[in-house]
Amino acid sequence: MDALILGSSGLIGGELLKLLLKDSTIQKVKIIVRQELPVVHEKLEQILADYSTIEAQKNLLMADVVFSCLGTTKKKTPDKREYYEIDHDYPVLVARLALKNGASSFHLVSSLGANHLSSSFYLKMKGETERDIIALGYDSIHIYQPSLLKGERKEKRGLEGISNSIMQVINPLLLGSLKKYRNISGKTVASAMHKQALLKNQGTHIYTSDKIKEIA
Repeated sequence: MDALILGSSGLIGGELLKLLLKDSTIQKVKIIVRQELPVVHEKLEQILADYSTIEAQKNLLMADVVFSCLGTTKKKTPDKREYYEIDHDYPVLVARLALKNGASSFHLVSSLGANHLSSSFYLKMKGETERDIIALGYDSIHIYQPSLLKGERKEKRGLEGISNSIMQVINPLLLGSLKKYRNISGKTVASAMHKQALLKNQGTHIYTSDKIKEIA
């Protein structure tokens, strides 16, 4: 298979990139980046673009499976219009362009609690992204709804670090249906995405954190 990743410089996308480059069944890995990553590999192709320029390079978006691990934060992107453009418009646009080029499988990192009817801006946005990508009509769609993410990020997120420390104490108390609220590592999410892509299951599938851990 040929793979395409949107968001390869982030916590989950970076781990996914490593896994795909190591996998001999993946012939080519294309990544869409604003600035070239310091990664050199014989099967890696870097597409330099952003939301405003990606459509001009639509002919490069050819792959069997597409992964969207893109996401920003309120701190980095305080303007809600710009936030929505990054977390909703960009993944939906890439999904549409790749589908026209023959992609059959799409894997989206969303969020636990995503719901297009939510009163929360963030959860509503994530829910609308899920809804609009499902509506495109891919043969295979996999949506990952992780809870609080843990792992080494390039940028420091103080509140996230504090929250993860608290979750380490709370996690053992979250049993049964509450397991999905346990925090989860970016590496675990990436592993689940990689494994599900290889299975090529048809239809639409949604995984919360507890299921993601089982798959990984």
